Amino acid sequence: MKKIISLLLLVALISSCSEYQKALKTEDVAVKFEMATKLYDEGKYSKAIRIFEQIAPAYRGKPQAEKLFYMFSQSYYKTKQYYLAGYQFESFVSGYPKSDKLEEAAYLGAKSYSMLSPVYSLDQTDTNKALDKLQTFIDNYPNSEFLSEANATVKLLSEKIEQKVYENAKGYNTISDFKSAIVALDNFVADYPGTPLKEDALFYKLDSAYQLAINSIPAKMEERLNVAKAAQMNLIKFKADTKYKQVADEMLARIDKDLQKFTK
Repeated sequence: MKKIISLLLLVALISSCSEYQKALKTEDVAVKFEMATKLYDEGKYSKAIRIFEQIAPAYRGKPQAEKLFYMFSQSYYKTKQYYLAGYQFESFVSGYPKSDKLEEAAYLGAKSYSMLSPVYSLDQTDTNKALDKLQTFIDNYPNSEFLSEANATVKLLSEKIEQKVYENAKGYNTISDFKSAIVALDNFVADYPGTPLKEDALFYKLDSAYQLAINSIPAKMEERLNVAKAAQMNLIKFKADTKYKQVADEMLARIDKDLQKFTK
C-alpha cells in the first residue's frame, strides 16, 4: 500500500513539474496566469515569480492586472526580496488607488523598506528611506489596522539611527579627537534630548573635555579645565548616582587640583 501511495505521489509530482514547465514555455498568457495563480495559492512563490515576470507586461491595463500585480508583489515579499517587493507594492498603490488591497499594499511597501535596514553600525540610508515611507503611510492612513505595527517599527528604526549618531560621536573620543568629540556629543544630546544614551553621551563629553584639558598647553589649560568641570557637573546634575560616578569624581579631583595652579 505504501509503495502505491509513493508511486502516486511521484506521478503527481512529475505531472505538476511537467505542467509548470509547459506553462513557462507556452505563448498563451492565460495559461501562464492560471498556473502562476495556482502556484501562488500553494505558497510556491519563487516558481510563481518566474511566470509573473513573463506575463506582467502583457497584463497591464487588463481586468486581471490588479490581482496579478498584488500576487506579484506579495510573492516578492514572501520570498524576502524586499527591494523588489517595495517597488512592486509602490507601483500597485499608484496604479490601483481604488483597490480594496490599497492600504495593505501601502503598508507592506513601507515595511519592505524597513526589512532592508541594516545593523546600526552600517550605513543607514535604507533605514532613513524606510522611516520616510512608514511616516508617509502613517500620515495617509491614521486609522489603519496596521498603525500600531507601523509606529512600533518607526520606533525601532529611530532608535537605530539614534544609536548610529551616538556611536559616531563617541568614535571621536575613541580616536582621541577630543575637540570633535565634544562638539558631536553636544549635538547628539541637543538633537535627542530624551535619549536613553544621554548618560553615556554626557560622560564621554566629560572624558573628552578632561583629556583635552590635562593635555593642553598652559595658555589654554585653565579655560579647558573649567569646561571639563562644567561637563562633570552636568553629568552629576543629570544623574547623581551615575554608573560613571567614581571615574567622574576622580576626574573632578584632578581638575580642581590643576585649577589651583591658576589661582595663586
